[in-house]
Amino acid sequence: MQNTLTLIAASADLTGATGLKVLQVPNDADPRELALDGVTRIELHFPKFADGRAYSQAYLLRRRLGFKGDLRATGDVLVDQVLQMQRSGFSSAVLRADQNLAHAQAQLTRFASFYQGDAAHPQPLFSPEGAAA
Repeated sequence: MQNTLTLIAASADLTGATGLKVLQVPNDADPRELALDGVTRIELHFPKFADGRAYSQAYLLRRRLGFKGDLRATGDVLVDQVLQMQRSGFSSAVLRADQNLAHAQAQLTRFASFYQGDAAHPQPLFSPEGAAA
């Protein structure tokens, strides 16, 4: 099964992360230029539903840069996006205020596995390495 994505209702989002080093990254920033030493959470922003640049940023941070901390999606985060966020490497997402938390949770359990590789499991299901997963 895929990595777990923690879903957060907009009303429960705490902006003052005490004791954490948090980077808030605009979606036009190049993740390769970030200083990641000591960073525990990176917040990637979706300014609108149709702008998916933060998916690419998340994938780069997880797969190429090896970031192990919390990757959080913020902004215009809809139920329809949460499964792709999980597969792109996000570990948490703050839902837009009008989104239903229960519906988003259900979306994450809709599929048991995927043929394609993703940020958490790069090998496709049909490869010898992927078949063992």
